[in-house]
Amino acid sequence: MRLFRRIMHRHAGYIFVLPWVIGFALFTAYPFFYSLYLSFFDVMITADGLDNTWLGIANYSQAVSEDIIFIRDVGAFAANALVSVPLIVIMALVIALILNRPLRGRGIFRTIFFLPVIILSGPVIDRLSDIGATSFTYLHEYNFYWWLVFYDNFATNALVFVLDNIIILLWFSGVQILVFLAGLQKIDRQAVEAAWVDGASGWEVFWKITLPALSSIILINIVFTTVMYAQSALNLVVGHITDNMWSVLTGFGYASALAWIYFLLILVLMGVMVGMFAVFSRKSAA
Repeated sequence: MRLFRRIMHRHAGYIFVLPWVIGFALFTAYPFFYSLYLSFFDVMITADGLDNTWLGIANYSQAVSEDIIFIRDVGAFAANALVSVPLIVIMALVIALILNRPLRGRGIFRTIFFLPVIILSGPVIDRLSDIGATSFTYLHEYNFYWWLVFYDNFATNALVFVLDNIIILLWFSGVQILVFLAGLQKIDRQAVEAAWVDGASGWEVFWKITLPALSSIILINIVFTTVMYAQSALNLVVGHITDNMWSVLTGFGYASALAWIYFLLILVLMGVMVGMFAVFSRKSAA
């Protein structure tokens, strides 16, 4: 029995990820790699099944050199993700820090922030966006907003994007808030109390104890937020890939190539944001 417990303790992490590995192997691995195979073919649906004609990298070449809509949507997604993902993670951390304090009714606030995760399906979020419920439309009445629109550069465009989408960004932070709350509750209270006794301010406790203790949680939330944002119903890239998948002129092969280019872009963006956080962590710890 003691040997069994020792083995279970040593391999607990592998046991927890085993259900995901089994699910991926049974339900996801084959379509995942089959889509890579199809991306090198011109795929036609016939009465006898799929008729594949070898094209090599022609689908990829067409996507990056001729598909203006895909290039435009991918560029917009990359720019928006570089702004949205860090902002969502920061807002989630701030809200989690507030909810972690002994406030009355904090359980209700946790439910309120998590509720959009449950109700925001594709049709619902599209409808809310159409009626202007995902932004503060009255901001358009102020000269400050149009001054930002007039000065067309990356900084002002990023700020305009945040003002137009601040509500939806808050809605996207529900899971991250709960993850941060779980991490905050695991911080060693004795270390925090010792810092208070030594005269550390709340700002110093945050930078020297809280933030380093949450570094792994922040990385998890960066990865999760990037994936969540990439497959959002508001993302035009996903819609473009779906349209090409059922198009007579392109089909499964070209859509698979688009999907794999998009997948590689997501990995690059994720690596950039994780690298930026690693550099920021080293500088803040110095």
